Amino acid sequence: MATLPVALSSALESTCRRPPPRVCGSQRREERTSIAMSTKPLEAFAPDAQVRQSGLRIGAIGAGMIMSEVHLEAYRQAGFPVVAIASRTPSKAAALAERYGIPTAHATPADLIADEDVEIVDIAFPPDQQPDLIRAALAQDHVKGILAQKPLALTLDEAIALRDEAAAAGKILSVNQNMRFDQSIRVLKQILDRGELGAPVFASITMHAIPHWQTFLEGFDRLTLANMSVHHLDALRYLFGEPEQVHTVTRTDPRTAFEHRDGIVISTLTFPSGLLALSVEDVWSGPREEGYESDASITWRVEGTEGVAKGTIGWPTGEPSTLTYASTRTTDGEWVTPAWDTHWFPHAFIGVMEQLQYAVATGSAPELTVEDNVRTIALIEAGYTSIAENRPVRIDEISI
Repeated sequence: MATLPVALSSALESTCRRPPPRVCGSQRREERTSIAMSTKPLEAFAPDAQVRQSGLRIGAIGAGMIMSEVHLEAYRQAGFPVVAIASRTPSKAAALAERYGIPTAHATPADLIADEDVEIVDIAFPPDQQPDLIRAALAQDHVKGILAQKPLALTLDEAIALRDEAAAAGKILSVNQNMRFDQSIRVLKQILDRGELGAPVFASITMHAIPHWQTFLEGFDRLTLANMSVHHLDALRYLFGEPEQVHTVTRTDPRTAFEHRDGIVISTLTFPSGLLALSVEDVWSGPREEGYESDASITWRVEGTEGVAKGTIGWPTGEPSTLTYASTRTTDGEWVTPAWDTHWFPHAFIGVMEQLQYAVATGSAPELTVEDNVRTIALIEAGYTSIAENRPVRIDEISI
């Protein structure tokens, strides 16, 4: 896995990979535009977030895979100070403290939250237990910011309550919608914002991959839509704004051993512009047995009036995410492929924590606000209403 250089803001800029026989464009196109065909392609895109060091001290709650292999590794590479850790299993917290050189391993999450050396509380806990930890952190004067996992809560009402309680406490509560910091999604957003594809017409995110279903999810009545679609639906909101309507259909998945109702999920979104978007979550991707050669993937595609962009999310394969695009406006219809060495896991999590650190240090709003995340939870709630009532649901039917 790639490591991050100190000068993250410049060294992780994209490069332009030339597929033979053409490179990123002809001389004629280079004369027309500097976007992506420039002789200095490092200036074209920013796949990774700039790190603006604030030095705010982090307390990590949780010792599972996402904390041990992703959060803490990202913070180590970025130089963010983690001063304490706690878990439901103290021995696991102690092992991670030794592995990452964390000074203090607390016996309980409550002890960590009460530790006055902790300024940022980073939570990686089950969503049914997360709200109580958030509320405990909101009550501490020394806690300046909180990073919560997604989904923020199991119900929309609980998410709204947490939003309002954070505002009343004057604390910054941010939600870890880390797919917004995936390198391909970030570069796609930059391409869209510059109008290179024209008006978006159709978009899709399609997943055929096996997530790590934590055992605590087996006790919930909501599975894929709340815990996996939340990535894709939030990314579509980030890219295109607020949808007007969602129609979600689902089936149980016979390959998932525990009882559930939303196994395979397909959501169709319509936007005020007329854009149609599709989010597909097949969380098995074929037989899961020894000797079967898996083709697991997460792919996305955006079609516009003046171009097309398509790409992959690298998590299932362990490779960097990818993006390629062609535009009649800026590339003469030829395909341009920026490239980077960083990954969604763990490098996107640098951006997630950085935006919270910077917001706390400057008194500005984070990029991932709890107010915005409540709208993602509302979209999920509308999806569950659509499933239950077997109909399209307008988002304004859901009160937030």
